[in-house]
Amino acid sequence: MQSISETGSSPETAQHTLIDDGSEIQYNTLTQGTFRSRSGIPVCRSSSYWGYVYTAHRTTAWLCRCRRTVVRFGMFEFLSNHMRDEKGNLNSKRGLLCGLGAGVAEAVVVVCPMETIKVKFIHDQCSPKPKYRGFFHGVREIIREQGLKGTYQGLTATVLKQGSNQAIRFFVMTALRNWYKGDDPNKVINPFVTGIFGAIAGAASVFGNTPLDVVKTRMQGLEAHKYKSTWDCAFQIMKYEGPIAFYKGTVPRLGRVCLDVAIVFVIYDEVVKVLNKVWKTD
Repeated sequence: MQSISETGSSPETAQHTLIDDGSEIQYNTLTQGTFRSRSGIPVCRSSSYWGYVYTAHRTTAWLCRCRRTVVRFGMFEFLSNHMRDEKGNLNSKRGLLCGLGAGVAEAVVVVCPMETIKVKFIHDQCSPKPKYRGFFHGVREIIREQGLKGTYQGLTATVLKQGSNQAIRFFVMTALRNWYKGDDPNKVINPFVTGIFGAIAGAASVFGNTPLDVVKTRMQGLEAHKYKSTWDCAFQIMKYEGPIAFYKGTVPRLGRVCLDVAIVFVIYDEVVKVLNKVWKTD
């Protein structure tokens, strides 16, 4: 799920657009709450579904965000503490490897099951006859029908996506920090500067792994059965939709990710500074 936007000059003509890996589903008040895809085919027949879709997205987003942030930075700290040189410095290459490990850990422990549930629920609520009565009912039904394996669809794509995502971000952040500190490893970085570095790292990750994000979302949807594997999914997208399909939704994702990564890294750095006053963490 990448963005929700609203267009239109008046309430009567307003259109609400839900962008999921770049494919738009429009909700138009003139069609009595009917969702329509770009092809014009109705995919939801009641305006109440919009509430279900949004609630499902926000619920899983908050649960997933808190847990994956803990796993990501916890794993990064663990790995980086074992990969620093004798002076306690971490170069950009080792930062990349630590970021890769952190991304793989959060993909397996948190992101894949939560994202799979979210995508399945949203696609179900946008189908003509949804079968999930609510978020928790949907989770129960997915596990009952498919087992825990049903919450790990698209694991390969998720690991590739999250691994490359965090590898790029931590590589860029480590490189920029080392460049800023120069020959003084103890130089304090202003939170504003950290925020700028975080935004740059976020932008780099968007351009670097949006194609993997598109494949991951397709593999976790209700139509994932159409694809034999992650590689088959990527092949079919390239064959039938062209290379531009891999970068659908890049612009809205860019704005969100840059701000998100900037804030997260600022908070992370400030928390580490506080912890360093209590016990040594690096």
